[in-house]
Amino acid sequence: MSDSYRQPGVVLTDRRFTVPLDHADPAGETIEVYGREVAASDKAHQEDLPWLVYLQGGPGFGANRFVGKQAWLGRALKEYRVLLLDQRGTGHSTPANRQTLPLRGGPAAQADYLTHFRADAIVRDCELIRRELTGGDPWTVLGQSFGGFCTVTYLSLAPEGLRTALITGGLPSLDAHADDVYRAAYPRVERKVTAHYARYPQDVERARRIADHLLNHEVVLPNGYRLTVEAFQSLGILLGGGEGSHRLHYLLEHAFVNTPAGPALSDAFQEEVQSLLSYAGHPLYALVHEAIYGQDARPTDWSAERVRAEFPQFDAAKALAGDAPLLFTGESVHPWMFDADPALRPLRETADLLAARTDWRPLYDAERLATNEVPVAAAVYHDDMYVDTAHALTTARAIRGLRTWVTDEFEHDGVRAGGPRVLDRLLALARDEA
Repeated sequence: MSDSYRQPGVVLTDRRFTVPLDHADPAGETIEVYGREVAASDKAHQEDLPWLVYLQGGPGFGANRFVGKQAWLGRALKEYRVLLLDQRGTGHSTPANRQTLPLRGGPAAQADYLTHFRADAIVRDCELIRRELTGGDPWTVLGQSFGGFCTVTYLSLAPEGLRTALITGGLPSLDAHADDVYRAAYPRVERKVTAHYARYPQDVERARRIADHLLNHEVVLPNGYRLTVEAFQSLGILLGGGEGSHRLHYLLEHAFVNTPAGPALSDAFQEEVQSLLSYAGHPLYALVHEAIYGQDARPTDWSAERVRAEFPQFDAAKALAGDAPLLFTGESVHPWMFDADPALRPLRETADLLAARTDWRPLYDAERLATNEVPVAAAVYHDDMYVDTAHALTTARAIRGLRTWVTDEFEHDGVRAGGPRVLDRLLALARDEA
């Protein structure tokens, strides 16, 4: 099913695809995956252009929506028809959230269902969609962040479907357990927080004051979210983006107002914080975030929470008692989020079952990657807060023919913040023109 319409400079066609829930059982249950085809309205013979599919970050984010030729998209439309894919369970695809998952049954059935929402299933979806759209011709994939993880899985499972693979901030470790990922992550996050305080030294006291308030008061945001000090610390996820430090600073700048009962967190602060912390729009991110690292019989077992205990400097109470700066945390999911967030509370048991799971399938084929023949180029951000640079470069060396561009010009969101430059550079690398 498709529906076409125009925006300035582009023609948009909404497409829906029916795919198996479990690609190992193609005759079984199906779900729907949504994609938005984007083509430049000023180019003749669009049907003759090759395809590029964009896999966004996450996991669990969808709704790739652009008005006109924004970000990297304008560059891509010069030579491609682009498919913006809402990966299964996200955006306009068949949803998976607190409202729909009970249709599966109880928590055990929900957890079983969610095992089909990892990179391997997304790649299999892409292969079915590719054959329908291109008539069997290979296409180019641009993978951002988790989309890059999916791209490495694509190179492992179905390289015959790829003409070129482009990756931005998304080269995963091929064999690291989630514990390894977070042991590498917490020191990176600490560096980002230290850099933020160097830029905005006044935020040291502001963050400590907010943390102290939360340690001594129960705060429930307007949407029902319980704002604990740990939840406040998780706003450090902003620091992984190019403008994130500034956004965090302006958020902290006017956190308090004076009231008849004394200082209180302002309505404006609470409103912005709940929009940043709520998982209502992307619950899959919380549910399968650690599952994307599962590849063997070891459970992920709430890895980020367990590993955090190895870094006591992130303990807010100890920091305040010792007059140390409060450390924010980064891109991690914790069990307390399923108690704090009303969008996640009904799914706590489901999340616990996923964390305990021990039957994860491999996502990467090291032998196949070592003999890769697909042109691959990857942007590796020098001190990416979300994806460990050392892990990324180890993987880059393991994929035959992959060319890297290591840069400190951008943060994790470089493909969006850099306009056409990042995509230009990757295409040149993949074509051996740079």
